[in-house]
Amino acid sequence: MIEDLAELPVAEDLVPEQDEAPEAVPVPHLLAPYLDETAILLDIDGTLLDLMPTPREVWVPPGLSKTLNRLLERTSGALALVSGRSLNDIDLIFAPEEFPAVGGHGAEMRVSAEAVVTNAPPMDKELKRRLAAIAKLSPGILLEDKGYSLALHYRLAPHAEKAIYEAVSLIRADLPNAPIEVLPGKCVCEIKHSGCTKASGVRELMTRTPFKGRRPLFIGDDVTDESVFAIMPDLNGVAFSVGRRAKGVAGHFDDPSDVREFLARLLDDENATAQT
Repeated sequence: MIEDLAELPVAEDLVPEQDEAPEAVPVPHLLAPYLDETAILLDIDGTLLDLMPTPREVWVPPGLSKTLNRLLERTSGALALVSGRSLNDIDLIFAPEEFPAVGGHGAEMRVSAEAVVTNAPPMDKELKRRLAAIAKLSPGILLEDKGYSLALHYRLAPHAEKAIYEAVSLIRADLPNAPIEVLPGKCVCEIKHSGCTKASGVRELMTRTPFKGRRPLFIGDDVTDESVFAIMPDLNGVAFSVGRRAKGVAGHFDDPSDVREFLARLLDDENATAQT
């Protein structure tokens, strides 16, 4: 394994020679030789898959599952999806595939079919009932029950953003000891267990075979992914954001289609490298 991050070309050495170099993403053919030492960690919504008006409308483009399975094989199983969605929801989206994953913002984790770990209890039913009632504030607010968390989507009701957060604040003030955390996202207010984050899930994932000892490459897009961006230096890893230049990343992709293209090219360039 490469001992120094500088020896793995993932930042300046991976950008094309053009004016936009600081914003560029890695060049696949330079990363390809290191796949057997890399753990590929991927957020789903807004990173792998395009955002849709409602969570249930997301879909997996043709060829993506094949690409992920090839990368899973090439990394000897060290590929995982990292999401706020539950493992069950992730599996419904990618059915019939079941990829290794960190779900529920770190509340649950699956390294393999035989290794599923739960790190937090489901959200209290009474608390969930009170939070769910916020969806009645306005038509267009969509409620998503993730088991370990609850999300209030207002993409179809942007005018309701302030009222949603005010209502959540009132509930938190009434229940100051409730172990919950509010996560603002892209037209969504998510309330989750405060003891788990995507970062805590990734840290635990990286202690387990086949991820242990590898250098993580993480790609994410939202505020909920920033905790993972922040720990990449601790894990000798590298991160890239999608749609914006987030703090602590080596570069960014414009949108999920660019991420999907990058992953496919990573395999194509690896094949080309092997033949030379």
